[in-house]
Amino acid sequence: MFPGPSGPYAVGTAVMQWTDASRPEPATDEPGDHRTVVVQLWYPAPKGTAGPRARYLGRTEREARTVADGLTGYLGVPAFLLDDAVRARAGAVYDAPAAPGRFPIVLLSPGLEGVRTQNTAWAEELAGHGYVVAALDHPYDSAAVVLDDGRTIRTRVVATGDDEEDRRLATGWTAVRAADLSFVLTQLGRLDRGEIRGPLTGRLDTARAAATGHSIGGGAALRAARQDPRFAAVINLDGYPYDPAPRPYHQPVLALTHPVDPADNPSYIPRLTRILSLSTSESYRITVPGTAHLTFTDAPLYLPPVPSVVGSLGRTGGLSVTTAATRVFLDATLRDQPGDLSTLLRPYGDLTVHRPARKGDTGRP
Repeated sequence: MFPGPSGPYAVGTAVMQWTDASRPEPATDEPGDHRTVVVQLWYPAPKGTAGPRARYLGRTEREARTVADGLTGYLGVPAFLLDDAVRARAGAVYDAPAAPGRFPIVLLSPGLEGVRTQNTAWAEELAGHGYVVAALDHPYDSAAVVLDDGRTIRTRVVATGDDEEDRRLATGWTAVRAADLSFVLTQLGRLDRGEIRGPLTGRLDTARAAATGHSIGGGAALRAARQDPRFAAVINLDGYPYDPAPRPYHQPVLALTHPVDPADNPSYIPRLTRILSLSTSESYRITVPGTAHLTFTDAPLYLPPVPSVVGSLGRTGGLSVTTAATRVFLDATLRDQPGDLSTLLRPYGDLTVHRPARKGDTGRP
């Protein structure tokens, strides 16, 4: 089901649960309930690392089934279509030793009701090429989050049917997710310094970190970068930017989008264009032919090949484009690899380059 990573490293994975004592949990009224997130790390391991491969949807079969049951509503599919995903194992080895070196970091916020594993194939491919990927479960938003004590927190995300109210709610969820991303970057610094136990002490270069996300997670990544200058780059995988107070920010952005029909969604591309044009760095938007919203996740690997759901690029075509384009961008922005990004990104779709506005410019690309 999962293609193996193609890079020079094997891939290890670990799951962490962290509580932010400075933030009350906004979804409950319980006294003393603080914001908790579950984070899965994929990281470079020495070539030849062996061990049992990690399950795809959870640490145990029970967790995988719980998450799958939650995802059926999010994906709008019958439960039996996720049976293979419940049984599937990916390529990473749990708690493998980390390879020598210090590695750039890529944080991922999944889609609305999405879960930390929804971009596993992408995460493993990046880890195989020397990145550490940290993907988040956002409790009360992600479809189902299983905590260390065995409790399951299910989503409370609901659509009201009122566009204005749904936009207001989405803006609030995005703010929580953006704060989660910043908190996890802080925790990764503590993990690197050995203040938190784990396999990555001395391996994390927190000065080279990208905020990334899919769908509403992409909007959260943009907002996190605007609020937190520690992020050096942003990747938005087909995400609407729900930022109520957009202002200039310094990070370059790569946005991948499916071909959007303005009649279906008249505000998406204009809003995204405005946000990208606020960056004081050069940013890029690629419209990828043959894609749908879920093409930028693992969904084409296990869902029926319905073009309106997963696009028309086949089981692995969307993954290939997503990983290749994001690697090119990350190599340039986090590793300072030479080359003209607009030239390097052009093969992956219809490219628009957003250059920083100069004094007197309208802010348009």
